[in-house]
Amino acid sequence: MISLYSPLRLWRIFALLLSLYLLIKKKPSFLGMKPLSAVRLKETITVLGTSFVKLAQVLATRSDFFDEAYLKELATLHDDLPAMSDAERQTVFERAFPINPFVRFEDSAIASASIGQVHEAWLDEKTKVAVKLRREGIEKRVRADIRILSAFNRLFRLFFSTLTRHSIESVIAEFSSMIVRECSFTQERQNLEKFSAMYADSGIVFPGIFPRWCSDDALVMSFEEGWRFDERKAIEESGIDIAPLIDQLVRFYTDQMLVKGFFHADPHPGNLLVSREGKLILLDFGMVKRVPNDTRIAIIELIRSAHERDFEGYVSAAKRLGTVAYDAPAAELAEFTERMFDIFGNDALDSSSMQKLAFDVMDQTRNLPFKLPQEAIYILRVSAIIEGLGTAYIENFNGIKDILPILQRNIPRALGMKESFLETVIDEFKKLPEDITALRETLRRSSRGELVVELSPLQMQQLKSDLEHSITPLYTALMLGLAAAGAWMGGWATIAYFLIGASVMRLWLR
Repeated sequence: MISLYSPLRLWRIFALLLSLYLLIKKKPSFLGMKPLSAVRLKETITVLGTSFVKLAQVLATRSDFFDEAYLKELATLHDDLPAMSDAERQTVFERAFPINPFVRFEDSAIASASIGQVHEAWLDEKTKVAVKLRREGIEKRVRADIRILSAFNRLFRLFFSTLTRHSIESVIAEFSSMIVRECSFTQERQNLEKFSAMYADSGIVFPGIFPRWCSDDALVMSFEEGWRFDERKAIEESGIDIAPLIDQLVRFYTDQMLVKGFFHADPHPGNLLVSREGKLILLDFGMVKRVPNDTRIAIIELIRSAHERDFEGYVSAAKRLGTVAYDAPAAELAEFTERMFDIFGNDALDSSSMQKLAFDVMDQTRNLPFKLPQEAIYILRVSAIIEGLGTAYIENFNGIKDILPILQRNIPRALGMKESFLETVIDEFKKLPEDITALRETLRRSSRGELVVELSPLQMQQLKSDLEHSITPLYTALMLGLAAAGAWMGGWATIAYFLIGASVMRLWLR
């Protein structure tokens, strides 16, 4: 653990975070220190290991933070690592399996990532399984990294405006909570079990679990075989038509993120296989996210409003989602919205030109008070990955446009309505007595002057910010006034006059 806090490692983390903050703020330097180049940034992240590789993978979706050169380097980061030593592997194996359940276990890992590594094994002569072993000491390492990251973040946050600070802090907070959960294989097993049950009719293949042999240190699953999704040559030579699979993938992820709100947040090519039978196989359920209902509805309405060029609907949804502050300048917001409408409405745009236009829009609106809620961070990441997978096979693939018709068909279901009109009517009739009671109670409270208006968390945050902005000068002036009184009583008249002047100026300039 000492090496985790070594001066050299702390300096590298400091240099990394300083670079991130300077790049986000578009500052050339701070006290003579310049941000790392794109290549050096990637090299530093790779040396720092697991936690920072995963943080960079999240940041790789933020075109509002970084320019194209940095995004390109961040997108190439992978968390592939050398396998554990034989001694470490044996330690983890014996802790996970006090009684060896396998008739055969391959010591060489077939895959090795930052959190764990996978081995082939057999429970009997016919039952081949994949055994995922957690790296020795990985949770302690991750928690140490989070402590260092949080400490440096408190230092750098002083140089940021409220909205920008909240934006980067949402990334760090989401990353920290996610990576700690990802270190628990018990949590991953529960994710897989829930996912398999919820999407049993999706047509996607998920590994089966052998819960008797699972623990925080090990997962024992059915062994699923197939080509990586990016092994284009092998898939095409097998005679499999990839286009329907990409369509199925887009539909599946739209259903996950925007209809059911429970989604696999790491569909990179190593976790997405194509079987010899032409079926999609999804692996690795350490990163599974839930999207709150209000967030899903806001995203759906945002996409629909952009598609229909509904300015009022788009702005309303963006504010409820939290991507735009309630005090955003109307003129600049209107310009931004018009550019977004161009992205959605231009049928001639392919994926690459759409991304370039999106970068241009972000670059022109950096001064607007935008931020991103935690729940949306992984949605952006997944969307970027799916877009990349589709572009690799289909010319002019455009994931956004493919999502729109799916949403049009599923908006009623996503908003909680029933499958058929009759079911919806019956459900509404069942709710009618409750609605009448609620209306009567509202009228009663209104007549008594007891009606309460509830504000959303974002509105409360804005009111809090406005209140702090108004009160802080008064508080400062009061403290200066009290200090002036104390100086006068102590016989320091010159200092008292100076403090009184400072107090008056603080009130004047508020």
